[in-house]
Amino acid sequence: MIDVNTLQARFPTLSHRVYLSSGSHGLLSTDVQQAYAAYINECLIYGANWEGWLGRYEAVRSSVARLLGAKSTEIAVTSSASEGINALASAFDFTGERNKIVVSNFEFPTSAQIWHAQEGRGGHVVHVRESQDGYIPLESFEEAIDEHTKIVAISHVCYRHGAKLDVKGIAEIAKRKGALLILDCYQSVGTEPLNVKELGVDFAVGGMMKYLLGSSGVGFLYIREELVESLTPSSSGWYAQADFFAMDIFANNPSPTARRFEAGTPAVPGCFAAEAGLGIIHEFGIEAIGAHIRDLTGRCMDSLRESGWQVVTPRDDLRRGPMVAIRSSDDAALVGRLAENGIVTSCRDGNVRCGFHFYNGEEDVARLLRALERHRDLGA
Repeated sequence: MIDVNTLQARFPTLSHRVYLSSGSHGLLSTDVQQAYAAYINECLIYGANWEGWLGRYEAVRSSVARLLGAKSTEIAVTSSASEGINALASAFDFTGERNKIVVSNFEFPTSAQIWHAQEGRGGHVVHVRESQDGYIPLESFEEAIDEHTKIVAISHVCYRHGAKLDVKGIAEIAKRKGALLILDCYQSVGTEPLNVKELGVDFAVGGMMKYLLGSSGVGFLYIREELVESLTPSSSGWYAQADFFAMDIFANNPSPTARRFEAGTPAVPGCFAAEAGLGIIHEFGIEAIGAHIRDLTGRCMDSLRESGWQVVTPRDDLRRGPMVAIRSSDDAALVGRLAENGIVTSCRDGNVRCGFHFYNGEEDVARLLRALERHRDLGA
C-alpha cells in the first residue's frame, strides 16, 4: 500500500500543483535535488572525481538491470533512447533477403524515424496499422512479420493514448519467424513490473526522465546476452571499448558486454539524478507501484466515463499503461485551462494525456474531475 500523503512530501511540486504529466517528464524529488547538490559539491571540492563518478555510472547500470530482470552486462547506459536505437540499428546489415523492418503505428516518432533512416542502407520498412477500434491486435503482427523480417520495433505503451501492446505475444511471433524484437518501454518502465526475460524481447530501450524519476541525459539499452558479441555497432566511442582507459587511436576494440553500444563520456550529473530516481522506485517496489497506478487510473477512467467524457485509453487492465487519455475538441486549449486550475497535463493527437504515477492519489482525480466539469465545452 502506497501512503500517498507521506510520499508527496518528497515531491515539492505537489504542494501547489496536481501533476498529471509524468509521461512527458517525471517530477523532481527532494532525493534527486540532493543528488544534484552532491554532484556540485563534489565538483567544488575535488574538481573532478572520476573514480566516484564511474561508480555512480555503474550503479545506474546495475539498478536498471535489477528493474528489468536482466544482467548488468546486458545493459548499455546511453544518453537517450534515441542513442540506443541508433547504435543498435547501425549494427545490422540490411543488404540481404532478410531486410524487412516491421514498425508498429504506436511508435514514438524517434523510433520510427530511425528505422526509416535505414532505408538508405537497404532496409524495407512496413507499418502495422491500428484496427477500427484503435488497437493493434496480434493478428496484425502475425500478418506483417514473415521470413524476410529482420527486426520488429514496438512500443509497450503508445504515447498518444496509453494503449498497451501484447509484448509477449508479439515476441513469440517474431521468434517463430526468425525475427528480432526491440521494445520501447519508455512509457511503462517504472510504473509496472517489466521483466525482459519473461517477455522474451531481444532488445529494450528507455530513459530516466519520465517514470524513472531522474532527468534527461541518461537512457538505457538492453541487449539479450546471446546477441551482444554478434552485433558490432558502427557508432562507437571510448566508453564502448573493452578497455576505455587504453586510449587506443589505432583500432576499435568493442567491449564484450552491452557497453559496446555506448559512446562517449556519460552525463555525470544525470547519473547522480538517475541513481536517486531509480532508488525511489526500488524503495517502494515496482509491484506496489504498479498496483497503485493500475487501481487509481482504473477508478479515474470509470469516473470520467460516468461523467460523460470520452476516454480513448482501453479500460482492460492488460491493454493500458499509466496514461488516461481524454478526447477533446481542442486538446491544447483544454490543457491550458486545466493549467489555470493548477492541474498539469499534456496533449497529443486530439487527446488530453493524464500521466499518473505513484505519487498521485484520489484527491488528484477528484480535482481533475471538478476542473473538467467546468470546461465541458471542450469535450469531444
